[in-house]
Amino acid sequence: MVDHGPRGRSVLVTGGAGFIGSHLVEALRTENDVRVVDDLSSGQESNLVEGVTLVEGDIRDLEVLQEAIEGVDLVFHQAALASVPLSVEDPERSHSVNATATLSLLELAREEGCRVVLASSPAIYGEPEELPITEDHPTKPTSPYGLDKLALDRYASLYHDLYGVETVVLRYFNAYGPRQGDSEYSAVISAFLEQARSGGPIAVHGDGEQTRDFVHVSDVVRANLLAAETEHVGEAFNVGTGEATSIRDLAELVRDATGSGAEITHTEARQGDIVHSRADTTRARERLGFEASVPLEDGIRDLCGAIEAAGD
Repeated sequence: MVDHGPRGRSVLVTGGAGFIGSHLVEALRTENDVRVVDDLSSGQESNLVEGVTLVEGDIRDLEVLQEAIEGVDLVFHQAALASVPLSVEDPERSHSVNATATLSLLELAREEGCRVVLASSPAIYGEPEELPITEDHPTKPTSPYGLDKLALDRYASLYHDLYGVETVVLRYFNAYGPRQGDSEYSAVISAFLEQARSGGPIAVHGDGEQTRDFVHVSDVVRANLLAAETEHVGEAFNVGTGEATSIRDLAELVRDATGSGAEITHTEARQGDIVHSRADTTRARERLGFEASVPLEDGIRDLCGAIEAAGD
């Protein structure tokens, strides 16, 4: 439970059985009436705590969305096809989930009169022209996923400006934490943990000098709760730590945290991989009162403990 955020509200979390969504549901459920819509394609019903209503279905199905949002006054839109490779492979599917379904949700939110906090991505920026990346950085997506998230971003702003819908967009940098999974498209921390725990090798793409801004899921949840209450609607905010970690250093952190003797090896660089990424978090700090609080080393150590406790 957190000491801030909405209370006594009727809340919908799309994708609420997934990684970030399920943590958000946990933080909300003791003080609010929480409903989840999820097709369970990547999320799991076992991630949901007791007392939460699940509407199982595809957010692209308008009837499912209408059922889920009826009577709700606050929406956290987490549902997405969050994969650059999948978006390249099937851009139409990516667009339908990430952009078209978001437009339908915003239209229903306009009818219901509810606030919508939406999950976006630094993929909208493309290759950074300067670091750290501010919210006003030029947007030049390099994948269909990034373009879909840019559409979400712009629709949220438009629905606020044109229709008065209270929207807040959060651009998550590299979120990590429990329940993230270790699938083909999961984050690098999950992949490294799996490799380290199995004895290695830990495979780093390229020279490992590329950098990312890793932010713990508990901090992402806190940013969402602050966004639900802020007066700064119609705006977008970076959610990160403002610190850059090289992938090579990350591999070493994971190896140390797991106590593994795994060798760190280097493979071919991934085509189209952005070299450096780091959030400028000034706007989030000044307007939302958000500042990340979990150091990466602590977050990885806690994640290792959670995996061991689950017997995974």
